[in-house]
This record gives sequence, C-alpha cells and structure tokens, in this order.
Amino acid sequence: MPDLEHSLQGHDLGHLRIVAESWGLELTAPDVKTAIPELSKLLLDSALVDEVLETLPTEARSALDVIVSKDGRLPWVQFTRQYGEVREMGPGRRDRQRPDQNPVSTVEVLWYHALVGRAFFDTPRGTEEFAYIPEDFLPLIPQETPLQSGSPLGRAATAAERAYPIPADDRLLDHVCTLLAARRINREPTSLPENIQPFLVSLLTSAGILGSDGQPDIESTRAHLEAPRGDALLQLAQAWLNSAAHNDLHLVPHLQVEGEWDNDPLTTRNFVIRTLDALPENTWWNLSALIADIRRAHPDYQRPAGDYDSWYLRDAQTGEFLRGFEHWDDVDGALIRYMITGPLHWLGFVDLAVPEEDTSPSKGIAFRYSGWAAALFADTAPEEISTEPDPVHIRSDGRVGVSLTAPRTVRYQIARFCRWEQDTLHEYRYLFTPVSLERARQQGLQISHLLTILQKHADPVPPNIAKALKQWELRGTEIHVEHQAILRVGSPKILQALQKTRAARFLSDPLGPTAVIVKSGAEEKVLAALLEMGFMGEIGTADNV
Repeated sequence: MPDLEHSLQGHDLGHLRIVAESWGLELTAPDVKTAIPELSKLLLDSALVDEVLETLPTEARSALDVIVSKDGRLPWVQFTRQYGEVREMGPGRRDRQRPDQNPVSTVEVLWYHALVGRAFFDTPRGTEEFAYIPEDFLPLIPQETPLQSGSPLGRAATAAERAYPIPADDRLLDHVCTLLAARRINREPTSLPENIQPFLVSLLTSAGILGSDGQPDIESTRAHLEAPRGDALLQLAQAWLNSAAHNDLHLVPHLQVEGEWDNDPLTTRNFVIRTLDALPENTWWNLSALIADIRRAHPDYQRPAGDYDSWYLRDAQTGEFLRGFEHWDDVDGALIRYMITGPLHWLGFVDLAVPEEDTSPSKGIAFRYSGWAAALFADTAPEEISTEPDPVHIRSDGRVGVSLTAPRTVRYQIARFCRWEQDTLHEYRYLFTPVSLERARQQGLQISHLLTILQKHADPVPPNIAKALKQWELRGTEIHVEHQAILRVGSPKILQALQKTRAARFLSDPLGPTAVIVKSGAEEKVLAALLEMGFMGEIGTADNV
C-alpha cells in the first residue's frame, strides 16, 4: 500500500493545510512539493498519533479498527456504504465551507485527517478501488475494538430463545435413500421434508452419487448405502464442505436465480465456517444477532468489490428483483440463515433451538455446534448410536413396513419392488402390486432376489405372500379386477329386444338373462336406444344399484 507521502500526493496546498490543522499543527511550507514531506514527518509521530486517535469520534475510531482488521484496506464501496461519503468539491468551495470543521460523515473525518487514502489495487478479481490506511501509519494505530480481541460476532441466546432444542441427527441419510430409490423408479419422493430435495440433488451430484442425468450411479449408490451410517454422513459432510460446484445461494428457498453471473460458493462457505469457529464452545448463540453483526462487520462476505447490482435474484413469491444493498437481509442475510438452519443442521454439524414447541427447524432462533461437529470437520466419522435394526414387517395383505433403523440398502431394494404408501413417524410403508413388480422386472430385478432379502431381514414372510410372489414370477398376473358398466333390465324380454337393435354393438358379455356389460363410453347411447323402445333408464353407481 502507498505510504503517507504517496497518499498526500495529488492534493493542493489548501488540503494539506487543512490536514495539518486537523492535527493541531501549522504547516509553513510555501508549496506542495515541500509541504508533503514536511507534513508526513510531522504526522508520523507515535505520541501525536495516540493523541489524535483519542480525540476522534467513536465511530471514526471504530472505522479505523475495521480497516486495520482487514490488513489496512477495505473496498471503497463498502467503506462509504457503511460510514458515508466524501463530498466532492473544488478548492474554492472547500475553503469556504470547511467540510473538515463540519463533516457530514465518518469518512470525511478520516479523510481530512489523512488517516485514510483512496486508490485502486490489483486483486484476484481484477482492479478494485479501496480505502486504505497509509502503510507507515498502520503500525502506529493499535486496534482496540472487539475485532482484534477475538470477541465473536453476535451474542449468546437467552433461555427463552433456546427453550426447545432440536439436536442434529443423521436422518438425512434416510432422505438420501428415499431420493435414490425414487430416482431409480422415476417417481417423485413426495415424503421428503420441506426444501431438502433440491439440496440433496445438488449435493449427491457433486459427490458423484447422482450422475449428470439425475439417475443414481450404481456403484457409488451401492457403496454409499452399504457404508456404516457414520461413514455415509461423513462422506456427505465432506462433499458439502469442499465442493465448489454445490451452490448454496441457488438453493435458498425464496430466491429465484436468473441470468448468467458467477458467485464463489466455496469461499462463502469457508467464511461462514470461520465465523462459527470463533464462537464459544458449547454455547447457544442467537442467529439473528450473528447475522446483524456480519452485516455490520463483513457485509461483502460473498460479494466481489461490494457488487450488489450484477447478480440477478428475484423473490420467488413477489417477483421483485433483489438488487442493491437495501436487499442485503433478503439475500446475504437469508443465505447465512439457510446455511445454518439447513445444510449445517441436516449434515449433523449444528444443533438448533426454538422458543416454542413444534416449530420448524427452518425457524431456528438459536444454534450451537453439535457433538459430531469436531469429528466431521476433522474428516472422521462421528460416533453412532448403536441401535439394533428392527426387522421388516410384512402383512398378509401385501403391505410392507420398513423401520427407520433398517439397513438403508434393504429399504432401497424393497422400495424398487413396491408401490409407495404414506410414511409414518416410525416406518416407511410399501405395497406389493403387479405394476410395481413388473416395473422391477423391467429394471432387471428378480423375485428370487427380493425373497432372499425378505427372508434375511423380515419377520417370517407370510406363506401366502411368498406363494403369490413366486406364482407371479412364473405366470404373471392371473387375476384382473376391472371397472365395467353393467346394464340391468326388469325382464329378459327387454334385453332380448335390445340385442335385436343397432345398439347391440354397444353390448359386451352377458351376465345373465337380465344383465349385460356395456362397452366403455357407450352408456348414454344404450339408454337412448332403450328410450326409443319405450323404456326409461338411468346411470347409477355401485351404491344405488
């Protein structure tokens, strides 16, 4: 960064005299060329610097501390957005109005003290404009705010805010199994929790478990489902931590992404993790207070050079474009909230808490690292709760109940043979049907393989179910239940007369002397023919026949 002399270059003599006066000094040099080195020497006095820093307004001192904490420079757009602008004015107007004596912003206070300069610097993203502290001033400015002392952002949660904890768990693995099985049979997994499916699709794709076509990769899926639950959770957690392709911003529920623009999800994710690492251990923390402090101290944590205009994000409900810093809470703040109450909780890193019972985890008020977090960050499988797997339950009517503790690979295979029923809190429910069995057969699955699974992991399979499955494999569906329209008449003579009319082509198999099946869609035509014969009729239901 430039030193003080270079920082003062480009200013006229009047500006340099204002700077000297702000420090309580008198500048005697007759021109700019001699004034700059003279003023620089006077200002770079540690005792004088301490004295001036003590007289600065509180916010000006705080602004300096923020820049110091950023290695001496801060994007100009962020600096002025947070602390105000420097009014543009020529020498004559400046000397008349004396903005140094009547500053309208914190930035003007620092500007006319020459404590900050303004310049363009090269960055990995290109050339950007920064506010900076001259490099020979920087060692003379001790940082006194909490940013230096390591005090975390935000505050601890109150007892009321953390009244109802929602501990982290590994239920995400069951949702993964549901999604993979659903994708394998080309159906929608309607039982997944709110907002989790887009996250899973993106994460599983970045982990190589889902292919680019959205279908499960056979070998990766088998390896994931057969892994111990701790290892499987670790695999997903590490995929999320390290993926540059998985984009959390695109998954915030109320945001709709449009246009071609880039953000850096991995850098953003690392910032959130570093921020959480600074929080006290085993302490519930208020989420809203944390977000508010990030807005104050690190508002541009995901924005190159404080750019709030080139990202095209729309509110999915209102259709409003969320551009400009005024929408920080709707976008940048919402992303932090989503990451903590969503991925970090789903993957087992974070416990949540809410002030009222039965509140959705997405409404979490407080959070803390879980007992699994240290292991997951260290690329170590967390300890599992040893639970004896419950057997698969099969009823004589073909219904199947698979408990939450059953091996995931077992449920994955059973789900591919069955029609899916409504889940309960304690088990997944399925039903054997000819359609579902035929679908499984077309995917290369065999009934013998299913029976092997059931015999190993289920209660005794009801004999009628085992027999029916074997019979179906040999002969297919032998019994059909169909919905048919049946015509019933008062006497055999009416039916005999109808069969002699042109309407006879609408009649199918007889069911007796007074009943016959009517071909689908021909009911009204048959009734019209009967009316021409002098008989009134009506279309009824099974309840009123």
